Amino acid sequence: MSNMTQTANGCPFCNLPAERMLGENVHAIWFRDAYPVSPGHSLVIPKRHVASFFEISVEERLAMLELLDVAQVAAERECHPAGYNIGINDGRAAGQTVPHLHLHLIPRFTGDMPDPRGGVRWVIPEKADYWSARE
Repeated sequence: MSNMTQTANGCPFCNLPAERMLGENVHAIWFRDAYPVSPGHSLVIPKRHVASFFEISVEERLAMLELLDVAQVAAERECHPAGYNIGINDGRAAGQTVPHLHLHLIPRFTGDMPDPRGGVRWVIPEKADYWSARE
């Protein structure tokens, strides 16, 4: 993998096979999720092995966002989604299972969930639905 820092021997992202990469720039890489939630589900990671979004530099953040745009254009062209969820699980308590920062781009499709309202709020289901009491 070009310019990937090999600081974590067991990290699946630090050891990502080159054929999985769909795009890269100086500080980041874009590839499809190995366990996609939907067609076009992509990940964007920093090349440097770092666990948290809050540990990366401004340059790394900008590089990741640049590739997020590239991944979104590809998803739009290939899958024609009706929307997107964009997210980061930062820390074990937030559900992070791979300790290498990764940004998810999850294309969403009309009808993929009976009621998609609340989106990422469903990480804590009992607090997700704030609208029912108002309807």
